[in-house]
Amino acid sequence: MASQRIPLVAGNWKMNFDHLEATYFVQQLAWKLRDIHFDYRHCEIALMPSFTSLRSVQVLVESDNLKVRYGAQAVSVTSQGAFTGDVSADMIAHLGCSYVIVGHSERRKYHPEDDANIVDQVRAVLAAGMQPILCVGESYEERRKGIELDFAVGQVHDVTRDLSDEEASRLIVAYEPVWAIGTGMVATPQSAQDAAKAIRDDLSATFGIHVGEAVRILYGGSVSSKNAEELIGEPDVDGFLIGGAALNVDELTRICQLTMNATV
Repeated sequence: MASQRIPLVAGNWKMNFDHLEATYFVQQLAWKLRDIHFDYRHCEIALMPSFTSLRSVQVLVESDNLKVRYGAQAVSVTSQGAFTGDVSADMIAHLGCSYVIVGHSERRKYHPEDDANIVDQVRAVLAAGMQPILCVGESYEERRKGIELDFAVGQVHDVTRDLSDEEASRLIVAYEPVWAIGTGMVATPQSAQDAAKAIRDDLSATFGIHVGEAVRILYGGSVSSKNAEELIGEPDVDGFLIGGAALNVDELTRICQLTMNATV
């Protein structure tokens, strides 16, 4: 990856861990990272707990002065009002969150969230002073047709085309081919690099090279300690959005270590 971009390892816990399990995990992770002398200057770590665990994680991080960051898995496009079950960006920001995942394939599939809704979510997250982690990626069918790069770039472009240069520079993109999420299948390092470069080239063409080079592009989809080193070695892959492996503290620690080592 490019040296001017600090890599990010983000763990998406999805619907796992209650608030007690979440705090215990964060404590364990902090201890293990301390034991290996982890240098947060060379790699950023963020965890995305469920809404019910965010306050507990915040209290732990602030009371123990931990350097692990955290964020939310979803956000409402509305700021307040009669929207039962919704959580606004301002509410999330007031819990000290740095990031919000937007447009994850599971949200697109099960809720569903369309492109217009995802654009509004990105704007809401940016307005609240946080960074959106925009998830994009093709299904097996798009890949079979050979249009995977056009599809992923199109998803990014649909969101960014109305953003300002400053807003676009704060975006984080997670390329997650849908066929690789939770399946054990993983994109080859070259495939991940091809997608990341195509996305970066589109951002550079739309906003200028200064924006294209600033945006961090993560890979997600069956990331593990067995493939992380090869993936992070690609010049346009700036870290990971991890699902299953982020639920195992030893595995997550190892991925963080491998990512950090790639920058020093």
